Amino acid sequence: MKLRQRLAISYIQTKFKVLTIFSKRKAAKSMIELFLTPLQKIHTKKELIGSKSIEFVLNNKTIKGFEWNKTASKTLLILHGFGSAAFKFEQYAHLAVEKNYRVLAFDAPAHGLSDGKTTTAIEYGDAILEITKQFGTIDAFICHSFGGIGLCLALEKMPHTSKTKIVFIAPATETRTALNKAFEFLKIKNKAVMNEVDKLILEQTGHPTDWFSMRRILKNVQAQILWIHDEDDDITPLSDALNVKADNLTNINFVITKGLGHQRIYKDEGVKKQVQLFL
Repeated sequence: MKLRQRLAISYIQTKFKVLTIFSKRKAAKSMIELFLTPLQKIHTKKELIGSKSIEFVLNNKTIKGFEWNKTASKTLLILHGFGSAAFKFEQYAHLAVEKNYRVLAFDAPAHGLSDGKTTTAIEYGDAILEITKQFGTIDAFICHSFGGIGLCLALEKMPHTSKTKIVFIAPATETRTALNKAFEFLKIKNKAVMNEVDKLILEQTGHPTDWFSMRRILKNVQAQILWIHDEDDDITPLSDALNVKADNLTNINFVITKGLGHQRIYKDEGVKKQVQLFL
């Protein structure tokens, strides 16, 4: 880790220690804002081979994306993770085109070329619903990390069938786990602050933190699902995925890898091959 990054992290941790002393509520609000803010907006100036630039508007934000193979009869949507961008999944677009899919891939709100400074899983889900309205029915999805919970929230409002295909790669299975990891990162151990975060989430969304759970939602999802997760994932831990596996849902096929972690897993050639075969 570079010195500048270490100093920035140290500053953030110190800030939260001070806020916690003076106001648990303010510390919780700052915690949520940080949790919803990508550390950087990455994008590429390189042309994505075979793609056409497309966009739509959501919550007064322009959401930018790409389209491949427009005339194909079936459509696949790629959903990237938090802090990432659509261009990182260009190879998956080409693999899907080889299977005769039209492919859509957008930068999530507050990511890449899209507008915004913060976003939520709810907004990501709303973006997916808007994509289906403007670009038509989606037959298949490839989701990494944050894209997984975003899609699950959309699926609760979006028609789909047992013919719909979904690939989850290291999905953010439980929001509770993601928050706990954020608390660890900020070195927040004060339970009063944690409780305030839960209260704010309930106030702002109308749902408790544990409601934002892929495990909860997937019990009612009909789609064919390929779920790929790594034993050494330190961002979205395998333990959450194994809880879903224990539910023995017959429409989900789990593939457990080792040594790929959270980022290398979607770049792995073996994983790409399995995804293409599934599609």
